[in-house]
Amino acid sequence: MATASNTTNILINQELSIQISLNGLSFCILHPDTNTIAYLKHFNFSQKQTPFQVLDELKKIFNTTQALQSNFNALNVVYINELSTLVPKPLFNENAIADYLKFNSKILQTDYIAQDVIVINNSVNVYVPYMNINNYLYDKFGSFAYKHFSTILVEEILLKEKHAQDKKMYVHVNNNHFEIIVTNQGNLDLYNTFTFTTKEDFIYYILFTAEQLQLNPETLKLVFLGNIVAENELYNIAFKYIRHIAFGTPNTNYIVDQETKHSNYILKHSF
Repeated sequence: MATASNTTNILINQELSIQISLNGLSFCILHPDTNTIAYLKHFNFSQKQTPFQVLDELKKIFNTTQALQSNFNALNVVYINELSTLVPKPLFNENAIADYLKFNSKILQTDYIAQDVIVINNSVNVYVPYMNINNYLYDKFGSFAYKHFSTILVEEILLKEKHAQDKKMYVHVNNNHFEIIVTNQGNLDLYNTFTFTTKEDFIYYILFTAEQLQLNPETLKLVFLGNIVAENELYNIAFKYIRHIAFGTPNTNYIVDQETKHSNYILKHSF
């Protein structure tokens, strides 16, 4: 069992999940015995940080947040960055793992490159985790599991669509970027990530993707996940052009106070 501090704590069966990006950190504590999320907190940065600055912030949060100064049965870490790409498993060559990222990401020679196997569609997600943070967490907690957030997103959406007979576009919204996943009868047609600053950027990328895949906005089924609610500016501009909009639901049934089902989608599926 990993120990988060030197203080004596009442032993509770609980798991910790940390979502790490250069724009912020999120923490989620699950009590699996009661299927309850006991703690959920986001720490957003005013500007994009380096991995070394993120580590400093992570240390500060652990030192100043009582809920995190506890014992955890398991630690799960999710990395959010654009340094990832999906590769069909039959084409994957581990000896050439860095080459897959060079096509669409700027990586350094010193970057450690990891991989997640996505069984449901026989693919491999190749990505760059932040090893300075991994090393710190290993020293603090011992062994732990980590994944790229897109692994979880693709897995869970394909699981939801496993028996579907139609096409859908899923849009997972974060503070300054969003992901588009298009499924066709349960298969993955497209996954991509986009940065945006305005609602016009947001709808442009959605409509451009629909056009490239020959999806009619009048009949397209669009499903929102993540940091978006009905009647905010992103939702409203999407509804101007796309008639069939719904909010997704997680494949979990955790008890969470005052939470919309489609929000914190990655954290809820990280355990």
